Amino acid sequence: MTRLKIALLAGGDSPEREIALQSAAQIEAALDHAKYDITLIDLHRRDWHYTAPDGRQWQVDKNDFSLTVDGVRKAFDYALIIIHGTPGEDGKLQGYLDMMEIPYSSCSMTSSVITFDKITTKRTLAGRVNLAREVFLRRGEACDAERIVARLGLPLFVKPNANGSSFGVTKVHTAEELPAAVAAAFAQGDEILIEECIAGREIGCGVMVAGGREYLFPETEIVPKKEFFDYEAKYTAGRSEEITPADIAPEVRAELNRMTLDAYKTCRCSGVVRVDFIVTPQGKPYFIELNSIPGMSAGSIVPKQARAMGMTLGELYDLIIADTCRK
Repeated sequence: MTRLKIALLAGGDSPEREIALQSAAQIEAALDHAKYDITLIDLHRRDWHYTAPDGRQWQVDKNDFSLTVDGVRKAFDYALIIIHGTPGEDGKLQGYLDMMEIPYSSCSMTSSVITFDKITTKRTLAGRVNLAREVFLRRGEACDAERIVARLGLPLFVKPNANGSSFGVTKVHTAEELPAAVAAAFAQGDEILIEECIAGREIGCGVMVAGGREYLFPETEIVPKKEFFDYEAKYTAGRSEEITPADIAPEVRAELNRMTLDAYKTCRCSGVVRVDFIVTPQGKPYFIELNSIPGMSAGSIVPKQARAMGMTLGELYDLIIADTCRK
């Protein structure tokens, strides 16, 4: 049997680079190497390299997406993208792969552009899911703290418009704290969101459509031991409790499933994604964000959800690879 030659693309250029490398290592170990010829490629800006077992590094030829090691050329059949942030979640890598006519595991370029940009996602989903009110600012625009607080109330969340893992996100309790939080968010990008704080339980919902079947994973309740689910709470053992399946009422679960699938289809997603919500004490879910390439490290949410529904990580990616290869 001829094995599918897969480039497992990892790393990337965002602050989430190390988590992406951990995710890729977990997936490489989970995949069936009898079915797939897997080559781990580390992308870091223009450096796209494979590290051989002896430590030597070999560069990918970006002209045709191939790799030549000791004179032997390998042309890849498929790209499995495990890059959180740029260039994996913002559509840049997908655009390149489209030009190379290489199928890949994630959302399309268009879908990735929409879902990586928070304000574009919210405007795309408006009327389909419940959304927190926000103020959108570009670098150089005035930030009138009193006017914003009068409009949105307190507390507030200030976040970069295009980033992940809560980098640059601050919870603001007073108008005096707002300028510093705005500066921290602008340190991560040229556009930011200031959102009203929706109080409630944070719920992560994994979803995938593959082979004509809809997969709605068991929901996970995220209980951070800090004030909110920031980078430290996400990736430091003991800093949060993640309960799968979440203990939620059937009618709330039904609404979460509806919104999750609606967000997936409206944003034209592919592969597996995670949609995060806040559920108020009254049982009303509010959309937070859509992660088009969710974490797959040992401590990540989606692998735990897959196990809870009786699916291994290898089986999950078998479904994704089969479905996206057909496309």
